[in-house]
Amino acid sequence: MDLRELLQSRIEPTVKGWPSGVGARRLEDIGHERWSLREEDLTLPAMILKDEAIRHNSRWMRAFLERFDVALCPHGKTTMAPQLFARQIADGAFGITVATVQQMQVCCRFGVKRVLMANQLVGRQAIREVLSALEADPEFDFYCLVDSADGVRLLEREVRAFGGTRALQLLLEGGVAGRRTGCRSIAKALEVARVVAATPGLALRGVEGFEGVLGRDKDGEVAAKVQDFLVFLVDIAKAAASESLFAPGPIILSAGGSSHFDQVTKLFKAADLGRETKVVIRSGCYFSHDSGMYRDAFEHIDRRSPEVAELGEGLRPAIEVWAYVQSRPEPKRLLATMGKRDVSFDSGLPVPERWFRPGQHQAPEVLAGGYETIALNDQHAFLDVPENSPLKVGDILTFGISHPCTTFDKWPLIYVVDEEDQVIEAVKTFF
Repeated sequence: MDLRELLQSRIEPTVKGWPSGVGARRLEDIGHERWSLREEDLTLPAMILKDEAIRHNSRWMRAFLERFDVALCPHGKTTMAPQLFARQIADGAFGITVATVQQMQVCCRFGVKRVLMANQLVGRQAIREVLSALEADPEFDFYCLVDSADGVRLLEREVRAFGGTRALQLLLEGGVAGRRTGCRSIAKALEVARVVAATPGLALRGVEGFEGVLGRDKDGEVAAKVQDFLVFLVDIAKAAASESLFAPGPIILSAGGSSHFDQVTKLFKAADLGRETKVVIRSGCYFSHDSGMYRDAFEHIDRRSPEVAELGEGLRPAIEVWAYVQSRPEPKRLLATMGKRDVSFDSGLPVPERWFRPGQHQAPEVLAGGYETIALNDQHAFLDVPENSPLKVGDILTFGISHPCTTFDKWPLIYVVDEEDQVIEAVKTFF
């Protein structure tokens, strides 16, 4: 990847978290300023990534990929940060997954050479943008999904009108009744696969699905449904392979968000399609992990797959949002300077974890029990606290989050900090 243009871009002092009285800086220079959260160098709220945690998570995922011989194409929508894409590709990622053409454009702009669009490609402008990217760069490797003959005909029309020289590579999507996109039966999937195979300019390269539509696990109930769904995807692939509908090259089997990639890995690796098969998982949240839904999901992974536990300590939450205590209007009620504009709330409210009194504490201290975020307004967090809590206006709280995707998208600039809570890098996002 080529990040020179990005790193030399100027960050204006209007972004959230920027220090008072400090003018614009080049992105690459921010880490040299050594701004300290403990010294109140940043305005709050601010989102931070713990450098040691993300390095640990990268090492853990590399070990997982090597242990099970699968490829990772992490979902870029999680972070939309080319600087973090570069770290993931340096770690050995197969490519970057996206959901939209805009996200693909960000990847192309900064030199990502392989993109898996885990979505249907529809609309004249979107299709032409993809075809133009393929023609502009012979090394650019692109895949997208298809689940209907109508979708195939739409692609065929635009491919024919464009007149390019490269085939558009497609993955056949299997889906779940009543949920998201994807063929609901093997018969339907084969119907679509046959149309793709017979269409010039298109190439069927594999089968894809997203098991995350089945929900979050409770006592293994969802895991059993996931297993059935993955078997369905393999059966689609076997049926298509038996009719020689796949284009030359390895058959790609892809699924695996951040909650069930262990199941995907085991079942897909055992599939026998009679040809070389490449298993691609797409976890995007492994990199930052969290203190809520994915922490819980990883506990299920550990229980389901003892061989995963053999890799040592699991993933660590790397995201924190720092905020001030701004009001304590009642003994058991506290408000902090952070709200829906700053933190995810779709899969659980932020978790108060540590506190810090500037000028008195050397480092943040872990909060005792009895602290809970109970509601968010746009710019306020409401906390229930013990009546004897020492917290007062001006103290700093650090919050863990649940669901990284909907925290990242609230921050145009994110600070990477060392173990002393000093800023060592700034990361720009492209939502």
